[in-house]
Amino acid sequence: MLPDTTQVSTLLREAAADLILPRFQHLEAGDIHAKSPGDLVTIADIETEQRLTPLLRDLVPGSLVVGEEAASKDASVMDQLAGEKAVWVIDPVDGTANFAAGIALFAVMVSFIRAGEVLQSWILDPVKDQMAVAGRGEGAWLDGQRLHVAPPATPDHMSGSLALRFGNRQLVRKIAGRSNLIGSVFSFRCAGQEYLALASGRAHFALYHRLLPWDHAAGWLLHREAGGYARRLDGSSYTPRTHDGGLLLTPDEASWNALHEVLLGGEE
Repeated sequence: MLPDTTQVSTLLREAAADLILPRFQHLEAGDIHAKSPGDLVTIADIETEQRLTPLLRDLVPGSLVVGEEAASKDASVMDQLAGEKAVWVIDPVDGTANFAAGIALFAVMVSFIRAGEVLQSWILDPVKDQMAVAGRGEGAWLDGQRLHVAPPATPDHMSGSLALRFGNRQLVRKIAGRSNLIGSVFSFRCAGQEYLALASGRAHFALYHRLLPWDHAAGWLLHREAGGYARRLDGSSYTPRTHDGGLLLTPDEASWNALHEVLLGGEE
């Protein structure tokens, strides 16, 4: 049983309207806390996840939920991804640092996974009220319009995001030292917004190191269904059960090989 796409979209939009947007640019000091140095959580993150968790679970009887905030308190929550049951993965406010700073670059991300396979995904831009959805084998869509990745390009004509913060220091230095060989590099500090840019053809590539499922499962499927190609840095396939090894996303396989060679020199 797969959940109804429209029902999920409605739940996300309602949660954003009730719990996220009223706090945007109106957070008080007590509404923001640090889970760890540089990793913030706000009252909007917590309350949105608390609302969505039972609502999504009820849509598919017997399904489980892995939420970012629940997992930050109890790492064993992640173990639910290892089984065969259906699992919802929730990022209630992706780009929390932007949200807390009053910058309109954040998103709500949800994915539906069964037996380790991402089957459906949703990414909501609450400020623009734009909803991107994808279903495995059914394409990627933004408010009813089909999404397509950018045309293939050579690395010196590519634009994209390099998220280097959580990578191996030696590898990060190598990639950063070669970034001048790429057309242009940006960072939204929000994976959800970067995946929207990739799937809509506004960016050619993105490279990530830490692969927490709430940050990447939804966007990976959206990008794939928009025609994109993605592999971990060693060339293996992405799975929401693997949380390291990096991920490089490009328009097609030839672009991936070319960009991987420029940034990593053939290294894994």
